[in-house]
Amino acid sequence: MENRYNLLDEPWIPVADHGRVSLLDVFSNPVYRSLGGNPVEKIALLKLLLAIAQAAVTPETEDEWRSLGSDGVAARCLEYLERWRDRFFLYGTAPFLQMPAAVSAKVQPFGAVRPEVSTGNTTVLSQIQIQRPMAAADQAILLLTLMGFALSGKKTDNSLVLTPGYAGKMNDKGKPSTGKPGPGVGHMGFLHNFLLGGQLQQSIWLNLLTHRQISRMKIYPGGVGVPPWEQMLKGEDCQAARELRRSLMGRLVPMCRFCLLTQNGLHYSEGLAHPSYKEGVVDPSMAVNNAGKEPKALWVNPEKKPWRELSALLSFLEQGESQGFQSWQLRVGIDRARDIAESFAIWSGGLRVTSNAGEQYASGSDDFVESEIWLPCAVLGESWFQQMKAEMDAMDTLARNLYGRVSSFYREQQVDNAKAGRLAERATHLFWQLCERDFQTLVDSCDQTEADATQRRRLRSTFAAHVHRAFDQLCPRDTARQLDAWAKHRPNTSRYLKQEAR
Repeated sequence: MENRYNLLDEPWIPVADHGRVSLLDVFSNPVYRSLGGNPVEKIALLKLLLAIAQAAVTPETEDEWRSLGSDGVAARCLEYLERWRDRFFLYGTAPFLQMPAAVSAKVQPFGAVRPEVSTGNTTVLSQIQIQRPMAAADQAILLLTLMGFALSGKKTDNSLVLTPGYAGKMNDKGKPSTGKPGPGVGHMGFLHNFLLGGQLQQSIWLNLLTHRQISRMKIYPGGVGVPPWEQMLKGEDCQAARELRRSLMGRLVPMCRFCLLTQNGLHYSEGLAHPSYKEGVVDPSMAVNNAGKEPKALWVNPEKKPWRELSALLSFLEQGESQGFQSWQLRVGIDRARDIAESFAIWSGGLRVTSNAGEQYASGSDDFVESEIWLPCAVLGESWFQQMKAEMDAMDTLARNLYGRVSSFYREQQVDNAKAGRLAERATHLFWQLCERDFQTLVDSCDQTEADATQRRRLRSTFAAHVHRAFDQLCPRDTARQLDAWAKHRPNTSRYLKQEAR
């Protein structure tokens, strides 16, 4: 029970170009650019840093936020962390984000709760899937990730109930139920979105919400709330748990699992059950469309990288407040970012998972995805958005035409429709992969100047060439019959190239 491994001092947070750093390092060294790790780890770490910042200094208004600056926020966070130093020990009498009362829950090996690791009778396909001993730094990241991104399934020992009379961990037959997915995952894996600045401290500042903004969102009746390290839970439905569910803190550090670290694994049970996006409660980083009869969330799709969702994520630049997908983190942050920086990035990422009979796992084409697109503040507005959307719509038309041409090519070769469709999907996937390397250039050239129009025409030639490259790679022309079909069905991009770049 000795208090050891304090997260304020120990290097455990992965930072790009610097390796592992401590919490105090993050807020005292302004040169750090961005977080490292896989996309889910990045989200969980940034949410923790935002929770610390919101607890340390939540500004009342936008003017107060601007006057703080990233330096002011960092200084207040350092003061806050030192004040609560004894709550950040990973091991000890009050371990960070852990429930000592969970000691009676069954122990799961670390690999069993990591979606990228193969355990039990699961086939191992690569070295990354092998379960290995975890250092304390990796245990801290895993623990933090499980608080919001735990997958549903039978691995949780739901026979452990800490709140007397709580029935949320029982099924209809009165037996322990399977664990529910974390609020950051949902059914298939939510796509999360944040603004990034040139440095990590600036990114924290850009995503920091004010009291007025939280009130205007009308989804957190408890306001900012109290972080769990200040007021640790006693059970699934204790007073602190109810307050956490009603607050912003409950979405930054959800505590959806009750854990206690051991030498080779962790005691593991379901924790707080948070309301879903269909009940009107979301993470600020999620994108949800409330215009229809039921809310629709933007999910992670490995076949459609997040940069292709940029038009949907920025639709509020053109449409009314109730139209299209809305991400509070982007909607609140973009206006302020335009005022304080020359450029900023939209980072989007997450993990796609498969759900089957209450079990979630990463299978088949499921994978981590992330994209980072930098936007120029000087031209960002409705006219820029309309031009960018027009270019993206034209690329979508190219991709659909490519799919149809490849499919027609194989049907003429007497290939069955299912296989022809799979080959057409491979062609369109290759096309989007080729386009990805030039997308940032396209974003930078959506202003209305003649130089930008010239650059867009060059890019259209490049994207048209990608269509032909994808078609040629998937459609052979080795025989006379194949050559005849290849010439007949090869995509015609002349209309795309002749369209005037507005």
